[in-house]
Amino acid sequence: MTDVVRLEQEGPLAVLTFDSPPLNLFDDAVFEGVRAAIDKVAADPPRGLLIRAEGKVVSGGVDVGKVFDGMSAQRGGALWDELLEVVHKIEELPLPTVFAAHGLCLTAAFEIALACDILLASERAKFGLVEIVVGLTPSMGGPQRLAERAGPARAKELIYTGELFDAATLERWNVVNRVYANDAFEDEARAFATKIANGPTKAHAATKAIVRAQKEGGARAADAIVGEVSGALFDTEDLKNAVRSFLTDGPGKATYEGR
Repeated sequence: MTDVVRLEQEGPLAVLTFDSPPLNLFDDAVFEGVRAAIDKVAADPPRGLLIRAEGKVVSGGVDVGKVFDGMSAQRGGALWDELLEVVHKIEELPLPTVFAAHGLCLTAAFEIALACDILLASERAKFGLVEIVVGLTPSMGGPQRLAERAGPARAKELIYTGELFDAATLERWNVVNRVYANDAFEDEARAFATKIANGPTKAHAATKAIVRAQKEGGARAADAIVGEVSGALFDTEDLKNAVRSFLTDGPGKATYEGR
């Protein structure tokens, strides 16, 4: 990828890491690294993706001096279109995506987290869409994805105030899925992501497709694709092997290969 974004394979799991000390600020190199990493994952899908960061914080946000200073409206609009394409690619990956936030997680990093299926946080993690400090609204999909998870009023509160919100609060708002103790967070997050990646990958992809259809068009829109996406699972090796395992050894003994 780039020097500041790594993509590594750990068994069934791909791990994308922000590593641009000291604050993992998003500049052109980080944005390009994320874009390249997601393109690689999309071109050759693993069975799961974990997005995480090195250092004391997940990210201090966008490098304002390098990215926003002097930017024209035309270039700003084009930039958001480009970055939303990356967000859409993350959402459309046919595999589970997990974001692990161990500390402060601001602006672009938080918006990437909101594009993932699951958001895990340590007890010390804090989150914010603080774009009001430069007269901007979050524009990588944050407002609309917060509204999906927490409701429109909570999304507006978080963005209008520009305040930082702790993991426990955002878990209560249904933005964060799970909160883990600080000293166990790295191990817990990797274990969680690996467990999901070791599951029936094609069935997970069907789940994502059904949930996405529901979000975009309601329950009946999701119903309309069930026959296609869920019916196809009966041709997968994972389902066939799991059915045989269930009948032979009982529930919970099957292993999956993602095929």
